[in-house]
Amino acid sequence: MNNAEIQIQFPKPGNWQEFTLTAIYQDKGGYRPPARYTQDDIPADQAPAMQSVVTALVGLSEPWQASQVWAHLMTATVYNEDDPYTPIGRKDEVALDVEAVNEQGGRRFFTPYQYPEFIIDDPAAVDFFKYFTKQ
Repeated sequence: MNNAEIQIQFPKPGNWQEFTLTAIYQDKGGYRPPARYTQDDIPADQAPAMQSVVTALVGLSEPWQASQVWAHLMTATVYNEDDPYTPIGRKDEVALDVEAVNEQGGRRFFTPYQYPEFIIDDPAAVDFFKYFTKQ
């Protein structure tokens, strides 16, 4: 079971350069108080991974703009290319659940089931998630 998540709030939906990232995870003593970061607190070596999250969000259907994102780490089974029924390993991926708003004030939730691009298998995104939730 994964007891960690990252929440990202965009105070101005559509403005991807301004956000608050909140890391929630369990340490050795139990759950710790959430750690909050702004766009200015993200280490330069982690910025490309944050960009992969933003790239996934840009794919939302118009007129929806992400206002809040929940990121979770999940493990996927990797299958043999020649025999798709034979598992050959596992890999970590980051899954996004997104709350979006439109100009009329409507709210809607989007999941990886509706937007497969909300499953990010880029190793940098996985490292980004682990960087903020395993300190």
